[in-house]
Amino acid sequence: MTIGIERFDGVALLELRRPDQMNAINDAMRTGVPRALRDLDSDPDVRAIIVAGSGTRGFCVGADIKEFREKESAIDFRKRQKASAWIESFDTVSKPLVAALHGYCFGGGIEIALACDIRIASKDAIFALPEVNLGLIPGGGGTQRLPRIVGAGRALDILMTGDRISAEEAYRIGLVTRLSEDQESLRTDALTLAAKLAEKPPTALAYVKETVRSGGELPLKAGLGLERDLFALLMDSDERREAALAFKEKRKPNFS
Repeated sequence: MTIGIERFDGVALLELRRPDQMNAINDAMRTGVPRALRDLDSDPDVRAIIVAGSGTRGFCVGADIKEFREKESAIDFRKRQKASAWIESFDTVSKPLVAALHGYCFGGGIEIALACDIRIASKDAIFALPEVNLGLIPGGGGTQRLPRIVGAGRALDILMTGDRISAEEAYRIGLVTRLSEDQESLRTDALTLAAKLAEKPPTALAYVKETVRSGGELPLKAGLGLERDLFALLMDSDERREAALAFKEKRKPNFS
């Protein structure tokens, strides 16, 4: 199995499981991950999802170069990419996605992380988008998602040099938003954060994702309109009423 799923109280851990290959992405992973994400997103018992890599060496080093086909045409490769609905499948998940990153996080590994909502890294994490050194560019959203997160200038520096970035530097530029001391702490911190998110009102969280992600593609006026529309829907929701009642009764709200 190239992926595995563990379930906790309201939280699912989706783990890339090719530790001997530092979780390099192969065709089985490209088809298995989207399927797993669809299943978890439709599971009412799952309220938040952690994406992690197995083993101690790294989260994911990107595509498995051994699976590259020397004589495959650009058209054939594009068809294979489209058929697997690969990293784009993260964009359709309505639940919070937390990337827990350790060790090597290269190429497609960063692109998976960029497609998640929140990124936590242990201090041993090392990041790079080295595709330019192979005569390529990122093919899983790196050129599009990275500048939206760290800005165009920093993104061009990272993409054009292929240089490695430390966890501390990744935190400084906003590539990750939280740091853990070590790999053991990383798992604990990711589970703690995901459990916290799992207790939040799910529709409100989904609307936060929708407004932030869709708003980035819209003119400001249209984005503000979307925000107002979803705000109005939530004002008339059971979640909002439960939150107000819980506040009045001085108790913890129950959004299950």
